[in-house]
Amino acid sequence: MSDSPKILIVDDDPDIVEAMRVVLESKKYSVSVAGSGEEGFAMAQSEKPNLIILDVMMETGSKGFEVSRRLNADENLKKVPILMVTAIKEKTGIGFSRESGDDAWLPVDEYVEKPLKPDELITKVEALLKKNPA
Repeated sequence: MSDSPKILIVDDDPDIVEAMRVVLESKKYSVSVAGSGEEGFAMAQSEKPNLIILDVMMETGSKGFEVSRRLNADENLKKVPILMVTAIKEKTGIGFSRESGDDAWLPVDEYVEKPLKPDELITKVEALLKKNPA
């Protein structure tokens, strides 16, 4: 499994993490998990994943945005695609989209709303990995 793309999941919800891990490992991806933004950033630096799946609301309501900005500012990590997973719309009624054109505010490659459907997760992951192959 060493040649399979490495995916780092950064999320503090163990149920969501486990669901994503099962789906991704069923497609033979190598999956590692960080339970906080700080741990996720450190693991991204050490593991050099091919894709990062990043939750928005962890320690703080915007921790995912902070981590994504740090990843984009890091010379070794800025090309790693980020799939942001969010429940913001579900919790606040406020949605966001890539079409807003504000990459500073939403510095990720793609996002998806929770709850996540397995086929939607795989579709997004495969599309992002094509942009940044292993």
